[in-house]
Amino acid sequence: MSEKFKVGILGATGMVGQRFISILENHPWFEVVTVAASPRSEGKTYEEAVEGRWKMDTPIPEAVKGLKLYNVNEVEKVASTVDFVFSAVDMTKDEIKAIEEAYAKTETPVVSNNSAHRWTPDVPMVVPELNPEHYEVIKYQKERLGTKRGFIAVKPNCSIQSYAPALFALKEFEPKEVVVSTYQAISGAGKTFKDWPEMVGNIIPYIGGEEEKSEQEPLRIWGKVEDGVIKKCENGPKITSQCIRVPVLNGHTATVFVNFGKKPTKEEIIDRWVNFSGEPQKLNLPSAPKQFIQYLEEDNRPQVSLDVDYENGMGVSMGRLREDTLFDYKFVGLSHNTLRGAAGGAVLSAELLCAKDYIQKK
Repeated sequence: MSEKFKVGILGATGMVGQRFISILENHPWFEVVTVAASPRSEGKTYEEAVEGRWKMDTPIPEAVKGLKLYNVNEVEKVASTVDFVFSAVDMTKDEIKAIEEAYAKTETPVVSNNSAHRWTPDVPMVVPELNPEHYEVIKYQKERLGTKRGFIAVKPNCSIQSYAPALFALKEFEPKEVVVSTYQAISGAGKTFKDWPEMVGNIIPYIGGEEEKSEQEPLRIWGKVEDGVIKKCENGPKITSQCIRVPVLNGHTATVFVNFGKKPTKEEIIDRWVNFSGEPQKLNLPSAPKQFIQYLEEDNRPQVSLDVDYENGMGVSMGRLREDTLFDYKFVGLSHNTLRGAAGGAVLSAELLCAKDYIQKK
């Protein structure tokens, strides 16, 4: 790519914003030229704004340290500097919906990590390997917004990445009933152990809103574009879930029990997982894992400490697949919640949108 896309990050000082900053360092297609946050950070350099609260393992990229922060609410001003934006703003749902639409109406595509627009009927919610055809709905969204190049695209909840790809890869066997429990890292709440010392040695058996997302969002991914909107799959698997916060920094683990309409063999399941790929792999996108799903044979895998960074945190790991006494099969999944599940998934989505010409340079 001869000239990089100019990228802005909305909500650049929060944990997901920091993750965007970190993973976009030296990106072959994208250059962070603009950072925006709440009015209280306006005018500070990025380094000043995150002093004492930089949560990444790697240092602040040199190219970003000196960037002056914009007020995220000055939409026209921010939009005029970039080709598109990543959104990780920390606001109420209604405020997020409004500000993301405002950016889109400046003819600036918005690739959002937020949940606010996940159920907006003409906004695609995409895992790039699973349902890239949902980007077709963008043309109808543009008609509603009155834009030519501005639109919003979102990614789904971080926790479903640890099991939805595994189920999606087995669609031919008709998953019918699914019981899933997710064991979710504290970075999913934007925290580290320094911020949240009471999580050390602790488990909290409730995460607000997560169980509804875990049960419903996979059915939207399974859905189809009809009459200019995305229709949720009504005959997809019935999913029930529990979501638990555990004392882990990064990595969401899921235990899954599943019944199938057409019960596969264990060998067929593993074959479909390890050979599953999608558009990102075909197009060799910069952030795409070479192998999306790996299967680990050892009884004690996948483990967060050993496997969370598989394929630079962009692959998902499966293990402990075995038949069950009540269900057809059970297994364990693991994904990196702030890479595949959050900022990395949004970056991969943006790469696919650029490759398919939905995002163009201004």
